Amino acid sequence: MKIGEERRDETLIVTASGRIDSNSSSELERALLGHTGSGESRIVVDLAEVEYISSAGLRVLLMVAKKLQATKGRLVLCAMPESVRLVFELAGFLPIFAIESTRDAALARLAESGA
Repeated sequence: MKIGEERRDETLIVTASGRIDSNSSSELERALLGHTGSGESRIVVDLAEVEYISSAGLRVLLMVAKKLQATKGRLVLCAMPESVRLVFELAGFLPIFAIESTRDAALARLAESGA
């Protein structure tokens, strides 16, 4: 798995590519929790290049969402491939997360919320 980061205004955009599984989820966890620990409150995770996500990857995203929620921050996931979306659906996670079809829509959602 590869992780990229960029900033657009007050929002951190994290891009993951490849497989998010038990072997790689700790890398994503370190990256995201490192940012929440340093006060980041608006994060978009772009999943367009993710081929597969396991329960370990779902756990990381859930943990980050809860941490941000506790500090009045927001996490929005975007550009989820159908195979990844199916994993979220089967796990019952679709209603838990803010999910948008594109990065621009995710950024707009954060801008609307004022988070």
